[in-house]
Amino acid sequence: MKIIVPVAGVGTRLRPHTYSLPKPLLNVAGKPVLAHVLDPTLVLDPDEVIFVVGYKGEDIRAFVEDNYSFKAKFIEQDKLLGLGYALNLALEEVDDEPVMIVLGDTIVESDLQAMVEAGDFVLGLRQVEDPSRFGIAQVENGVVVKLEEKPENPKSNLALIGLYYFKRPSLLKQALDVIVKSGKTTKGEIQLTDALEMMINDGITFHTYQVQGWYDCGKKETMLDSNHKLLAKLDPPEPVEGSILIPPVYIAPGAQIINCVLGPNVSVADDSTITNCVIRNTIVGRETTITNMIIENSLVGNQVSLVGESRVVNIGDASVFDIL
Repeated sequence: MKIIVPVAGVGTRLRPHTYSLPKPLLNVAGKPVLAHVLDPTLVLDPDEVIFVVGYKGEDIRAFVEDNYSFKAKFIEQDKLLGLGYALNLALEEVDDEPVMIVLGDTIVESDLQAMVEAGDFVLGLRQVEDPSRFGIAQVENGVVVKLEEKPENPKSNLALIGLYYFKRPSLLKQALDVIVKSGKTTKGEIQLTDALEMMINDGITFHTYQVQGWYDCGKKETMLDSNHKLLAKLDPPEPVEGSILIPPVYIAPGAQIINCVLGPNVSVADDSTITNCVIRNTIVGRETTITNMIIENSLVGNQVSLVGESRVVNIGDASVFDIL
């Protein structure tokens, strides 16, 4: 089996953080989003993982090569024309062998082996409150009968959440080829959903697999919400002498916490030092120093220096912020 991971997006909704890092490498609940994506796939023992890269693709390559031993291939996406276009490029590198597609900026909690066993063609689904934001599946008796991309009047609340399995990916490649060559776009992009709908109309049966958890990391608010939900699954942190920790909290082994109140919903990355602070519902990046502050509902990047008083912040990497 091969796994395809599209990670070419620019991440404009997470600026300023994505000026210095690609979105999949931003930290959530103790590790980069991409690590949350890749770690569950290791149980499948993939023959190769194909990454479709673009913006800051060299950072994606460095992270994968430094942290994983599987065979990896990196394909440059020359044009940001949508997920369908990205996958069409990746499928050029795949013979007609089983393929799983996992989006590189969305964390999914699921039993991937069970998904593979659910059928020859399987779509990961999740009930959502705002179906007009997603590709939506209409399902009858466990089989997808219709798909629609970001419908104005959705007939279902079952969203495609970025997890797909194809025992014969050549059929997907054929559908994408037709769409790409025709120039058809939906919402201004070449959509995977349109190719899947074409396959359904041609008689391909798509089974469904409803994932246990799905965590959006597309903007500050959803990233903080995902951080909260993922932290709640971790063991309580070890006590820190002189500080109060209110779970859920994650403190990386290399971080220093001095005379602080942290939590709930706080994640602190490696080599950061926090002194005389009260912090809640916040993600703190690597090699960051925070002193004498009350912070909540915030994203703090890598190599940041913060000194001052109470604030809600959204500060990118290598910033200095002093309140005297």
